[in-house]
Amino acid sequence: MSLLHILHHPDPRLRTKAKAITEFPPEVATFAADMLETMYVAPGIGLAAIQIGVPKRVIVIDLSKGDEKKPFYFVNPRIIKKSENNSTYEEGCLSVPGQFAEVDRPDQCHISYLDYNGQKKELKAEGLLATCIQHEMDHLEGILFIDYLSKLKKNFIVKKLSKQKKVLERIVV
Repeated sequence: MSLLHILHHPDPRLRTKAKAITEFPPEVATFAADMLETMYVAPGIGLAAIQIGVPKRVIVIDLSKGDEKKPFYFVNPRIIKKSENNSTYEEGCLSVPGQFAEVDRPDQCHISYLDYNGQKKELKAEGLLATCIQHEMDHLEGILFIDYLSKLKKNFIVKKLSKQKKVLERIVV
């Protein structure tokens, strides 16, 4: 397995719309495993392929805690239905490091997807899993969680990210 480089805002590749995967060579499973390993090391609970610069419709998620891993692999996920009821979670993002904000999303979603072997599946998700799926699927459309915030909150986060980047660029080893 190899660790992949996670893109950070404002990298324009994060705004790219991902393309569907139409073939399933063994590399798809290897790629998904590399994404998962990268997500664990980051650390995070979800990662979309576009966040590592690959414009493909692949996301990985693992909400488990501790040593027992329970990963989900979603290829070409599509929302069939969303709940009309919303829930609010404080969201963060590996591509918007160190920044968090409350975002309202439907509290349930029913999705169809392919597993990394190309087998069609469906899942009804609720709570944090539903939120995480929707967050990662937004990445596939070039949308970041900060896009849901007021202009003032979004600008505040963007300025903080800009300052963080300047500090990191000045570090010399």
